[in-house]
Amino acid sequence: MTDAVILMAGSGSRLRAGGNNLPKPLLQVAGRAVFSYTIDALEHAGIQTLHVVTGWNSEVLVVGLKPLIGATMKLHAIHNPDWERQNGISVLVAAPHVHTPFLLMMGDHLFGPAIIDLVLQNADLNSVNVAVDRKLDTIFDLADAMKIKTKANHLIAIGKDLDEYDAIDTGLFVCSLEIFQYLEQGKHNDDCSLADGVRAMAADRKVRAIDIGDAWWQDIDTPEMLAQAESALPK
Repeated sequence: MTDAVILMAGSGSRLRAGGNNLPKPLLQVAGRAVFSYTIDALEHAGIQTLHVVTGWNSEVLVVGLKPLIGATMKLHAIHNPDWERQNGISVLVAAPHVHTPFLLMMGDHLFGPAIIDLVLQNADLNSVNVAVDRKLDTIFDLADAMKIKTKANHLIAIGKDLDEYDAIDTGLFVCSLEIFQYLEQGKHNDDCSLADGVRAMAADRKVRAIDIGDAWWQDIDTPEMLAQAESALPK
């Protein structure tokens, strides 16, 4: 697998309310941009092309990303003019540019270095594969997390408001191209979330859950999450 699609279109309104005006992938954690940690892991995994889907403040974002990309990788910026809609639309914007199964991730998540390798090694390229965290007692702001219910290694439900769940979506996926078809079918008023597409594929038993085990990750949506990442980032 050589391509990754990375969603970076959101405005990060909750972080900006706390005084951070940079796009989230460019925020500093332990002296480095958030996205620089992602690049390290992607480079180690052999990813060659980064399709970054931009929206809010896209010019500043792309200018800031370029110096972070190493010589072995290509940065391909894709602007989503409808970035204020749900994130499924940002995934669909990338559809014309990827032609084989691809890694899909969020640009504002930090991952321990082993997670991407683990997911790629265990992925079924004919399905959607979701990296899940079963360590529920370690999740920072569990109420805001995307919750998942599994049966064996199959995802059977996903949503932030699930009453019964046994894992958390880490925001890291390996996707077959079929995800685009399900997202298109799941549109309502020309809008859809990534979870909508995953939920529809799960109903057809086409979504697998890959447990990240003891590995670490952190979403960065609020000043509190950013501070947590700063203190918990593996040294």
